[in-house]
Amino acid sequence: MANRRTFLAGGALIGAAAVSRSALASLPEPALRAEPSSALPLPPAAGRPYRPVLTLNGWSLPFRMNGNVKEFHLVAEPVERELAPGMVARLWGYNGSSPGPTIEVVEGDRVRIFVTNRLPEHTAVHWHGQRLPNGMDGVGGLTQPQIKPGETFVYEFEARRPGTFMYHPHADEMVQMAMGMMGFWVTHPRDARRTPGYIECDRDYCFLLNAFDIEPGSAVPKVNTMLDFNLWCWNSRVFPAIDPLVARRGERVRMRIGNLTMTNHPIHLHGHEFVVAGTDGGWTHPASRWPEVTVDIAVGQMRALEFVADEPGDWALHCHKSHHTMNAMGHGVPTMIGVDHREVVHKIQKLVPDYMVMGERGMADMGEMEMPLPDNTLPMMTGQGQFGAIEMGGMFTVLKVREDLARGDYRDPGPFKHPPGTVAAAWTGERPIAERSEAPSAPATLRAVKPDGHGHH
Repeated sequence: MANRRTFLAGGALIGAAAVSRSALASLPEPALRAEPSSALPLPPAAGRPYRPVLTLNGWSLPFRMNGNVKEFHLVAEPVERELAPGMVARLWGYNGSSPGPTIEVVEGDRVRIFVTNRLPEHTAVHWHGQRLPNGMDGVGGLTQPQIKPGETFVYEFEARRPGTFMYHPHADEMVQMAMGMMGFWVTHPRDARRTPGYIECDRDYCFLLNAFDIEPGSAVPKVNTMLDFNLWCWNSRVFPAIDPLVARRGERVRMRIGNLTMTNHPIHLHGHEFVVAGTDGGWTHPASRWPEVTVDIAVGQMRALEFVADEPGDWALHCHKSHHTMNAMGHGVPTMIGVDHREVVHKIQKLVPDYMVMGERGMADMGEMEMPLPDNTLPMMTGQGQFGAIEMGGMFTVLKVREDLARGDYRDPGPFKHPPGTVAAAWTGERPIAERSEAPSAPATLRAVKPDGHGHH
């Protein structure tokens, strides 16, 4: 995998405190990766076997075995992240990326995670959803001292239950999470056959829902924003820069999704039904599941969605809040639908020759406009499909199901080749006559009756 560094051999200091200078030489060298494309699943080089996940537009953190302990090294640091071609954000993250790398372990593993702080302020790491000793929970000031700039702390615990988890700071949380500090954690079952509710999948995807408020022309998020974000992301990427999810027809697919934004997200899949096979608390019992095409994922929640990819095609996958499939929206722009600008436009163009009308017929025209943008920002609607502009942004990508896709092949297979006669098209025949129902008959005449003295009629 590009830009990943190898690990150094050596021992490790065990303890829920800062790592001493003498022990730093024995730490595993941190693996780094800034490439925003999806790295192929990383098979385990040692330890118990498992089927690895694919982190959408991300990667999994390598580990080394030190005796019977899996050792990881996270580095909290400023990073640059390409949200989409043409826009780079200056964020905080881990190991060169935001979100940080996915950590994959197996149920029952003893895990040791070194965390080095290269931020300008203190931090701590909370292992969201894990069962562990209280002193390893990662809440600065409550369960541990803060990790000061330049310090390295170590967390050690057993991965006690399989499931889908996250990690993020519990120190100056409003700032650090708004700056992009978060990551995914997957604990695979030790024995899949004896794990209630767990079914092996052919493809296992994971990604985080996150959001930023970055003004056009700038690169650093506004950390005090509560709800009016202008960039809605999956793993700090926006459409059309979010990689597609691909599957061979008939394969069982799992999507693990975690929400670390400030609002809920109804995630909608076209062309298929899925079941919620896992939640924050573990795998759901099969008898408790029902089919859905949309699931609402609340703040701080994790959901594992499973389905059989049995319908070939390019199927949209997106948040169903319409503003969350847009980029850099101007919330204060007035609605101009139906307003005739023609007389005003001629007068304005005498002063501003490049002035153009926007919004009087809706906003779809903006998807194809080639108008100058401020530096380091993105158009509100973008993306091209084989039939024209897709007019989407933000939390949107495509599930691509193909008959001939090789197992384990995650490359984009390109546009779907529709069988003849299966694409909606303009009607060229005789126009059908719309049948109209007869006008409804007049309602019966109502007669008001004055109540009697008892007031019962």
